[in-house]
Amino acid sequence: MAVNKQKTPLLVAPLEKLINWARSNSLWPAQFGLACCAIEMMSTAASRYDMARFGMEVFRASPRQSDVMIVAGRVSQKMAPVLVTVYEQMLEPKFVVAMGACASCGGVYNNYAIIQGVDKIVPVDIYIAGCPPRPEALLDGLILLQKRARNEDLSKQKIIT
Repeated sequence: MAVNKQKTPLLVAPLEKLINWARSNSLWPAQFGLACCAIEMMSTAASRYDMARFGMEVFRASPRQSDVMIVAGRVSQKMAPVLVTVYEQMLEPKFVVAMGACASCGGVYNNYAIIQGVDKIVPVDIYIAGCPPRPEALLDGLILLQKRARNEDLSKQKIIT
């Protein structure tokens, strides 16, 4: 930290690092709970695990106010177009977390009605294993997502001006 002539502390860092730090500490998830994994996702936001410590406490009902989609549970063929619409309406840069075995690979539902992995319809950044995964696993995945956002290259973003 540098000090100027008036003894006021200054923060000196590259602008890209400051932007990435701010974005990584204010990830706002979209509500997209589909099955039993959604209960674990909700308990992660509760007081015992407290996602607010990591800047992710604000679950948004509107995709236009969120930048992380946590897909918690199985995605049916009928729900797939809705999921894609929500994904397309999210802010750039956007991230997707596949929470649980059903979202990651279809889980025990190996049939025509369930999408065999949400990565078939939207790009996934973080996979969280488990059926359902514990809240600690979701927090670990979200912390990993924060690290990825903190080290992202802004020159490769698809931000529309």
